[in-house]
Parts: sequence; C-alpha cells; structure tokens
Amino acid sequence: MELENILIENKSGILLITINTPKNLNCLDLKTLNELEKVIHFVYESETVSGAIITGAGDKSFVAGADINEFKTVNIDNSFEFSLNGQRVLSLIENCKKPFIAAVNGYALGGGCELAMACHLRVLSKNAQVGLPEVKLGIIPGYGGTYRFTNLIGRSKALEYMLTGKLMNSKDALQFGFANHVTTATNLINFCLELLSSVLSNSKVSIEMIIRSVNSYQLLDFTHIEAQNFTNCFKSGDVVEGIDAFLNKRKPDFTK
Repeated sequence: MELENILIENKSGILLITINTPKNLNCLDLKTLNELEKVIHFVYESETVSGAIITGAGDKSFVAGADINEFKTVNIDNSFEFSLNGQRVLSLIENCKKPFIAAVNGYALGGGCELAMACHLRVLSKNAQVGLPEVKLGIIPGYGGTYRFTNLIGRSKALEYMLTGKLMNSKDALQFGFANHVTTATNLINFCLELLSSVLSNSKVSIEMIIRSVNSYQLLDFTHIEAQNFTNCFKSGDVVEGIDAFLNKRKPDFTK
C-alpha cells in the first residue's frame, strides 16, 4: 500500500494511523482522504488488525479541516458528490466492526472534527480545540458533521456551535459529551492504546453488534439531506466570498 500523507504502524494488533502533513496542519485534502480510504479498507480486511487509532502528526493539529483552496473547485454542479464522497469515507469508519479511536491532539476543525466524530471513541489532549466553523465560509459541514455533532452533544449545543462557528475546548468537549476522555499530549497515544486494548479484550461479536445497534440511527437518510443542503449553499455567492475572505485574511461580506 503506497501512502504519502499517512503513516501506519501495527502495535500488537492495533493500527496506529497518523495523518502526516504537519506543515499544513494535517488538513484533510482529497489526496489524504483517498489515502485514508485505502487504510480503512486495510483495517477491514487485515487479519492482524483488531482496531485502530487515528491521530495527527505533531502537537498542533489532529486535522485542521479541509484544504480551503480545494473549495475553489467545488460548485453547484459537483458539490453534492463532493459531500457524499467525504461522507462515504467517514461512514466506513463509523460502520466498521473493528473499533476506531480518535486521538485528538490540537485542532480538529471542520473535516477534522467530522473525522473524529466518525470514530467510535474520542480522546482529547488538554490543548485540543474542536469545532465546525463552516458557517464562516458560507457553507455547512458536509461530511456528516450536522447529524453526528447533534447526536453526540445534543441539539441545542450543536446548533449553538455550528451557527456561531466557535470552537470548543477540551474541558467543554468532555462536559458536553464530545470527548470520552481528556489527557495530556504526551500520554495521549498510550492512553488510547490502553483504552482500545480494554475494548478488544471483550467478545468481537458483541463489539460488532453494539456498533451496529448504536449506528441504527442511520436508517434515516441523513447523508443525502446534509449533502443536498451543502449543495444549496452554492446557490448563493456566499461560498465564493467566504473562501476568498478566509484566504485573504479579511472579514467576509456575506449576502444580506
């Protein structure tokens, strides 16, 4: 398996997956997303892997979001498929019978936050900040964020964070139910290894059935609803304005 943006290491049956592009804060660009899909399929198929941990290289960022420059190529014609592609990859994690833990070190924003939420458990370092700030770009979360965030922390808090675009610190993430645990940055991976080892000491059949039962909320077709609403954002000029403002570090002038 050829990988350029991701590192993998088998630690006694637990695959440590590291998004390894720290210069751009481990952003979830399309190339990285495609590589991640390959790694997830490897987890599905491997007889020597029982579970996985996803983290980001360095101490600043888990995954700081999508590559905003790539949004320049997204428009009304391809935005629906763009959203469904990301949802499809992250749903592979959520629906995997082998448990995934997100080891969130630093920023987990936009697509990075959505990646963390697709994992079955989340452990945050004390310096972690998570959020879905897409509203500031004139779009919405498109990789499953609207429904997973609501499912994790409740409708009111999810709406507040998504409508304001503000970030959540590790203390609030633990209090509101986003994080399962918070630990130090230096202990993050070891903590996750111990937690996942504890999970994997149980019946594999039970683990699979619990994951399948918890994920039964997906029987409603949230994916297409979110993808369509993501596409609806491209019917206005707010996306172009929001992306240009972000890249040029100015305040956006959205449609009134």
